[in-house]
Amino acid sequence: MDKNPKRRDIPKSLYVLLLVIYSGATLYTILSTRSQETVEILGETVNFSSFTGVFSSIANICLILIVVFFGKLGFVTALILSVLQFPSIFISIVVNHNMRAIPGFFANVVTIVAILIIYNGIKQVVKLRAKEMKRLKEQQMFSQRLFEQTATSLVTAIDAKDEYSHGHSVRVAEYSEKIAKTLGWSEEECNKVYYAALLHDVGKIGIDDDIINKSGKLTPEEYEIIKQHPVMGNQILSSIGEYPYLSIGAHYHHERYDGKGYPEGRKGEDIPEIARIISVADAYDAMTSNRSYRAAIAQPIVREEIVKGAGTQFDPRIAKIMMHLIDSDTEYKMKERNTVRELSGRNKLECTEFMSDYSDGINLSNSITRIHMSSSTMEGSEEPGRPVLILFDALDGRVHYDDKNARDMVYFEYGIIGLDGNVTGDGFRNVKTEILPEGRTDFAASGEEPYVYDIEAVKIKDHVRIMITRKEKESDVSMIITLALPDSSRYAYISLAGENCLIEDVKIDRDEESVPTDYITRIAEEVSYIDRPVGDIPNVQVNGHKTDASKGIPLGNGFTITFHAMSLPTARLIWHCPYISIYSSPSGEPYTNGYKEYALIRLDGEYWDRGSFNNKLIVNKNDDFAGWDAWKDALSEGLDCSVTFKRQGNQIVTTTENRGLFIKNTTTLNVNPDKVYVALTGDQCAITTIKITRDPIGSL
Repeated sequence: MDKNPKRRDIPKSLYVLLLVIYSGATLYTILSTRSQETVEILGETVNFSSFTGVFSSIANICLILIVVFFGKLGFVTALILSVLQFPSIFISIVVNHNMRAIPGFFANVVTIVAILIIYNGIKQVVKLRAKEMKRLKEQQMFSQRLFEQTATSLVTAIDAKDEYSHGHSVRVAEYSEKIAKTLGWSEEECNKVYYAALLHDVGKIGIDDDIINKSGKLTPEEYEIIKQHPVMGNQILSSIGEYPYLSIGAHYHHERYDGKGYPEGRKGEDIPEIARIISVADAYDAMTSNRSYRAAIAQPIVREEIVKGAGTQFDPRIAKIMMHLIDSDTEYKMKERNTVRELSGRNKLECTEFMSDYSDGINLSNSITRIHMSSSTMEGSEEPGRPVLILFDALDGRVHYDDKNARDMVYFEYGIIGLDGNVTGDGFRNVKTEILPEGRTDFAASGEEPYVYDIEAVKIKDHVRIMITRKEKESDVSMIITLALPDSSRYAYISLAGENCLIEDVKIDRDEESVPTDYITRIAEEVSYIDRPVGDIPNVQVNGHKTDASKGIPLGNGFTITFHAMSLPTARLIWHCPYISIYSSPSGEPYTNGYKEYALIRLDGEYWDRGSFNNKLIVNKNDDFAGWDAWKDALSEGLDCSVTFKRQGNQIVTTTENRGLFIKNTTTLNVNPDKVYVALTGDQCAITTIKITRDPIGSL
């Protein structure tokens, strides 16, 4: 790191200029000492040799300036150039007996001494400056540490008042910082958001503990008291003059975008942006954390609530960023950490009674998940241990045997797969087992415990394949279990559990590569929800997010497409609906080599701008919009949709209106592909009877 930052502002061209002047002055110094010529100056005749001292002085001044401006580089350069002058001076005096060079000798010596003194002085100044900078930095770091410790102490005091909000303030600060970074804020601005969010609930210090920790519904009087905590927070933090932004988050984080919040009822852009960010982050963490009156809400449902609150409770732009962060959080890390029972944190399960302990769900996909584990009978148990796999689906990826939680998380258990090869449950359409090596008919464990298992599990559409391999002394024995699920739209999770057994040494890994689509031999026909009349192109069933798409339709100058859309029986959320993809690809088909997407527009009005192309989306809810629940109900019953595309030059305008939700998206292409295509895709929906009506000037 440069200890003298001001030097970075000096252009390198000055270094070159000084060297050029020095070279010229040195050359004229040599010429003048040998010259016998005279020059006329103001009517007087002067020997040219009289200017030797002038040229020598100019050269020496250049060297000194190089040292002053360019530090060590200048010092080395000046010292070398000065030393190089001695041979020519020596030759002039000793060989040529030119006594006029003697002053140049002493001038050169003086210059070298001056260079050494100046450089040493500069070094001392730099050292003093560095020492001062270090002192100021240490003072700044001390102040920052003091501020952080004070803020942490306040947060600890806040969290201590509410037994269900432990870590809430820190998580809200982290989520707020993520939103600010996505908005493109500077590091300094992100830090301000972080600390404003960290202290957003400081006003709760002044609220009675009984009200904060009340498990039932608050009375109107108690609610009015709770509503005072933003005002109290503002009073506490506004006295910190060095950090005026801190009070903003505390004061306004309960304001609503539609003006129905508190304490001042501010609306829209009148609410400070920091507070609008904290409002979304605060609501997200409140929903994804346990409370005295409910368990944590699953992330997909939380996302839907943010969709519903965009434009009413939340700034729609910030809500959209929060939805993007949720979509990017594929491993669900954005949640209350102390509720997570990850196997990486504990690699054993003690299963005394049946289902007395079980792991979090392990999501199955089209990449093989590999589980290594050992199992032995619990000490003191009269019955042999029985390890099992629970195969299930749930919004939060966890097993639920509490009726309310099971209902809230839409818990569906396919069945239980014993590691002894016994499969039970009524959630399968068909089950097929195969034992390897061939000829072996019994998969029951034998020999000394613990038994060591390697499990491979993979899901393709509505089929799951699980291979259980048990290590034995003579040779390994494997069982391949193929399971046909009710349909392709459900997720599948595995949870480790058992009875009278200790499960240890658990290791979980997932292959990076996907298996081929024919990896699992089908044992039941695929359930179809598209047995309806076919239009101009084949019907399409999309079982998951963009897992399938219609054939590509050349855009030309534009057309109108009509189709019947219906969400699948497993669809639960607003965005389980058709999407419109505008793209180009060499083959003309979506998701093939060279595929480039210019816009992805959901019929629920969502769009995340990836930044590669310019999309301007307008979403309006007119009088026919009866709310999101009614919108979802209409889609589950079946909805006739119409979408119009018009292209002029590099602009594509897409418009549609469904159940009172008007959508208009303008895509501006910054490239000129040979052809642009449109395809229908979506998430957990069936799209049928697709018909295309071309504009008169359009062409295929």
